[in-house]
Amino acid sequence: MNRKDLVDTVAREAELTPAQADAAVGAALEAVISAVAKREKVSLPGFGTFEARHRAARSGHNPQTGEALQIAASDVPAFKPATAFKQAVMDH
Repeated sequence: MNRKDLVDTVAREAELTPAQADAAVGAALEAVISAVAKREKVSLPGFGTFEARHRAARSGHNPQTGEALQIAASDVPAFKPATAFKQAVMDH
C-alpha cells in the first residue's frame, strides 16, 4: 500500500473527498514526524508507538574495502507495534 492507496481507503472509510482524505493523512503524518523530531513519543493505542531512539557510536567497516571506520552516534525514528497490531498480523 502506498500513500495514494491509503488516502483512497481513508476517503472511502471516513466518507471524505479524496482531497480531504489527503489533507487528513498528510496532517497526521506531519504531526507524528514533528513530535518524534522533538523527542516526544506518539502512542496510538491498538496501533503502536513512534519514538526517537539513540544509537551509540560504534565501530564498523567499509564492506567494499574492509577498512575499519567509526560510525557516529545518531538519533533514529523507531516504531513499536501494539500487541493488537502484532496479533492481527499473526492471525492473518
